[in-house]
Amino acid sequence: MVRGIEGNEMATPRTSLKKATSSQSSKGPKQQSIAGFFAKRPAGQSNATTPAKRDITGVVKPPRSSADLTPAPSSGIAASSSPPAAPGPSQSSLGDGRNKENETPGTSFSSPSRKVKKQVNYAESDDGEDEEEVLKPFSGNGRANKRRRISVKDESDDEYGFDEATQAAMEQEEDAEAIDDFVVADDDEEQPPKKAKRRPTPSGSRKSSSKPASPPALTVEESEEIPTVSTAQQWNFDPDAPPPTERRKPPPKKQPVADGKKAKAHHTDPADRHPWLAHIQDADRHPPDHPDYDPRTLYIPPMAISKLSDFEKQYWDIKKNFWNTIVFFKKGKFYELYENDATVGHQLFDLKLTDRVNMRMVGVPEASLDHWANQFVAKGYKIARVDQMESALAKDMRERSDAVKSDKKDKVIRRELASVLTSGTLTDGGMLQDDMATYCAAIKETEKDGRPCFGIAFVDAATAQFHLANIVDDADMTRFETFVAQTRPGELLLEKGAISAKALRILKNNTGPTTIWNYLKSDKEFLTADKTRMKIDGEGYFDKSVEDSVDTWPPALREARDKELTFSALGALIWYLSMLKIERELVTCGNFNWYDPIRKASSLVLDGQSLINLEIFANTFDGSTEGTLFTMLNRCISPFGKRMLRQWVCHPLADARRINQRLDAVDALNADSTVMDRFTASLSRLPDLERLISRVHAGRCRPQDFVKVLEGFEQIEYTMSLLSSFGAGEGVLGQLITSMPDLAGALEEWKDAFDRPKAKEEGFFIPQPGVEEEFDASQERIDDVEKELQKLLNKARKDLGSSTIKFTDNGKEIYQLEVPLKVKGTIPKGWKQVSATKAVKRWYFPELEGLVQDLKEAQESHAQVVKALNGRFYARFDEHYTTWLAAVKVVAQLDCLISLAKASSAIGSPSCRPEFIEDDDAPSVLQFVELRHPCIETTTSFIPNDIALGGDEATMTLLTGANAAGKSTVLRMTCIAVILAQVGCYVPCEYARMTPVDRIMSRLGAHDNIFAGQSTFMVELSETKKILSEATPRSLVILDELGRGTSSYDGVAVAQAVLHHIATHVGSLGYFATHYHSLASEFASHPQITPKRMAVRVEHDVRDVTFLYKLEEGVAEGSYGMHCAAMCGIPEKVIRAAEQAAMSWEHTGRIKESVEKAQQSEWLPLGMLSDIAWMVKDRNDADEEDLGVSEKSLEILRKAIAAL
Repeated sequence: MVRGIEGNEMATPRTSLKKATSSQSSKGPKQQSIAGFFAKRPAGQSNATTPAKRDITGVVKPPRSSADLTPAPSSGIAASSSPPAAPGPSQSSLGDGRNKENETPGTSFSSPSRKVKKQVNYAESDDGEDEEEVLKPFSGNGRANKRRRISVKDESDDEYGFDEATQAAMEQEEDAEAIDDFVVADDDEEQPPKKAKRRPTPSGSRKSSSKPASPPALTVEESEEIPTVSTAQQWNFDPDAPPPTERRKPPPKKQPVADGKKAKAHHTDPADRHPWLAHIQDADRHPPDHPDYDPRTLYIPPMAISKLSDFEKQYWDIKKNFWNTIVFFKKGKFYELYENDATVGHQLFDLKLTDRVNMRMVGVPEASLDHWANQFVAKGYKIARVDQMESALAKDMRERSDAVKSDKKDKVIRRELASVLTSGTLTDGGMLQDDMATYCAAIKETEKDGRPCFGIAFVDAATAQFHLANIVDDADMTRFETFVAQTRPGELLLEKGAISAKALRILKNNTGPTTIWNYLKSDKEFLTADKTRMKIDGEGYFDKSVEDSVDTWPPALREARDKELTFSALGALIWYLSMLKIERELVTCGNFNWYDPIRKASSLVLDGQSLINLEIFANTFDGSTEGTLFTMLNRCISPFGKRMLRQWVCHPLADARRINQRLDAVDALNADSTVMDRFTASLSRLPDLERLISRVHAGRCRPQDFVKVLEGFEQIEYTMSLLSSFGAGEGVLGQLITSMPDLAGALEEWKDAFDRPKAKEEGFFIPQPGVEEEFDASQERIDDVEKELQKLLNKARKDLGSSTIKFTDNGKEIYQLEVPLKVKGTIPKGWKQVSATKAVKRWYFPELEGLVQDLKEAQESHAQVVKALNGRFYARFDEHYTTWLAAVKVVAQLDCLISLAKASSAIGSPSCRPEFIEDDDAPSVLQFVELRHPCIETTTSFIPNDIALGGDEATMTLLTGANAAGKSTVLRMTCIAVILAQVGCYVPCEYARMTPVDRIMSRLGAHDNIFAGQSTFMVELSETKKILSEATPRSLVILDELGRGTSSYDGVAVAQAVLHHIATHVGSLGYFATHYHSLASEFASHPQITPKRMAVRVEHDVRDVTFLYKLEEGVAEGSYGMHCAAMCGIPEKVIRAAEQAAMSWEHTGRIKESVEKAQQSEWLPLGMLSDIAWMVKDRNDADEEDLGVSEKSLEILRKAIAAL
């Protein structure tokens, strides 16, 4: 037997039977093999014995002989299980009255099939039973009904509880070739065969296509016994069947049948069922190829809407406004995706595709929503969550309470858009995959006086932290590029048609592939500054009681009110957040701050290019964080500490006094580990309080998370009380400890406010008695009903004389009175049986049903009271929002300082505290002795080097050396050491002395920028131009192989001019690495340029180079390109030809002449000649931009001439 749906058994045909009568074997043809039975038969062949079949009036024809007494399928499909025989007049006409349009000529379906089928109805019932079973039992026989009556408790209210076999059986039953109730007698079975019920077939469902209908025959009862005659005669040899080795052809594709059947929705494309999906238009009737097409909306004709069911209307009313968003639609205990969304879910994640009403559908359990939403968000989709605003019971209660009959639209359970989730605006901690902030940024661009100007507003939705920026940029958009590199927004809001191509290229080059781009319509969506002011005032985000509420705005917002670009960008951000249903919960927190990507006055500037070149947050190998400076420094134990440390690394300090204060704190922590140990031990398991308090403010916090928040702040309060004795009032540490707000007072009222264990375990608040009157009254009503139920149970036990009688819940039917069969008492007539097992029967009666209904309504009302109670608790907690946020900021700063202390002690030996020169007028100096790269964990094998720039040494070092000799490593580790020192960390060297650097500017590596349409040389010059225009005497400049992107002559000329300008006129500290060795001769007498090289040992006879990775005085003899080529395996013949070409080129051309002239005493370098010519030229012809040569430049020029 094969177990079917809901307990229906289907017998599997056997290959042989133990018993077969001689009469049967003599009358019928030879036994047929299994392969022959399942093979295709000729079209003209019919069956020798035909089971009793119903005609179109529903009357069943009797069998003609005992040989026909086999199980009688009621199918009208061309599928017979009888052996072939010549057609005769006595053959039932219904045998040929099959649906010919579903049949391929020459094919006779021989597998048993079943037509008994219960129509699956997915429509939402008008009586509000939204959570009833979606997939009903299919069987029409009594056995299935009996099994269903005694089934165990099942709380599933949808189709997802079936296993794969049952699902397959259900799908098979839907097909036109489905299997019938087919029973084969089993001689090993002792019990008699079961009775099978047959459901009458609707009239007209089958029509004869070739023969007239036979006269009416005797009616067969549905309870008719199934004959016990063996069915072995059915499996007879068919001489016309194809051989067993021949593969059976698949059945023809199913076509719509003529009897009005409709194809299943998930078998058809949505565009085939809805013409408006075949020709998509947006809400303004624009097709996809229209320049103003809005992919977020969908146009649905009014006439088409009127033809949809109530449930479909409810869905499409929401979906048409979120056409490019995956809509998760709450249905019972599942979230479902329909139509095109269902197709996406099926194709991406192989979710089971089925139907709902007239829509294709996939679904996921409510408990796993976060998981599946994350999966879609990771693929770059937006997620809209539509929730049920009431249960089926609440809907019944609402309809009964309405004085007027509810409208037709209220016939379905109320659902509303709860929120829209995007990768840039996630707020739920369960969905956030990273401790780092993810930003959604609105950008407004314009041009003023030929310079690009930007207004920027961006938010970290998880913490409700808004940032505002007003940027007047240079032609290269340096500040804008730095902002993008620092924040790397996860989502962008741009004004449609109002963003320049250059800004777009910067955004594309500095954002990830999963970044979401939104183009908003001007004025309507990307609000103007005036409309933004009106919206903030009208919505009353900060104080509804004040008519002109500007005074209640946060200070940063008041300051930005008159900045048109910034306020317009903020308007776009608020509009977008309101569309996501989260703007009020974020804006009302009031966390608004100004953001300056380049804080010249207070921090070391790391522009976007330097962040990339120096691998601060992501390496250039695979884009991960492995081997980066931030990974090395990040030893924070709290998520909000990690986010703050990232900001510290983005903006290292530039004030020597503040740097020294931070280093003092690091020294104090390492000298006495008490603070560090207590802090780490107490707060290592701290939740992300910064994000959670914003969830509490929004009222979207789970009770379990609320308990975590309270316990987290209690732990902070306890830890800070332990630390209060450590250096109170001394240095940064003491200031932080004493600045901690008073948490004890704010937490006092929450100690006994509710039952915390209950909140943790069951997820709801139970306040102490007498605290919440409404809650107490609601709970008392439930208790009263439960007492009445207990009285009723006691009465039933007394009347029936058994103490074993009890209440039992069976699925949604609660409080069924369970009476064991052994109880002898008489069941009253008014009782009705609702379910049973072999040992018990369960009953309902009017009085019990009334109490059960009262209990359900009381519990439903109580749920609303509990929900309101949650809101009141969160509002009370949020009254101290500024206190909680201030405490979080203090803990974050302590966490960062402890992280720096841990990094300083883990940096290896030697390491030292950097010494900073606090005199602002002192010349720039940078000295490191035995410096190592801190991110390379090879302290034993890494070869350290001394760095000396400025002071008594030259400000610029001209660095030459062989390929792969370590020049780039020296450049990078110098920059990293400066960042470490100014962040407030120890440096991996024996001695460090420096003046604070105001900016690190780098030009490293060779790469083009295809997206920007820039060649390698173009990229080099663009970066160099920024250096020349922004660098100061306090800057650190790194130039690596400038000029290699063009010809040698042009490259040398550019390199020579840039080096001369930086060393002579700018005066920055830095390195200039090059393979143009002629530059060493050119600047041999320059007082601010000193030549150094990377040491190597060369064996010319075998073309072998040993890299010593040591920095030493002098100029490299050559780049040893041929030696490196030999080491890389270039063929010998090619290398010899290259050597000859190089020898010939080295002794000819302008480079040779330049070197020879430099060796003559009367020769002056071109840079000096240019400066002298500029000084003696006619000043009347000078351009307005010529501001003269500084005294420092004149002094450098004088020293250079004296050196000649």
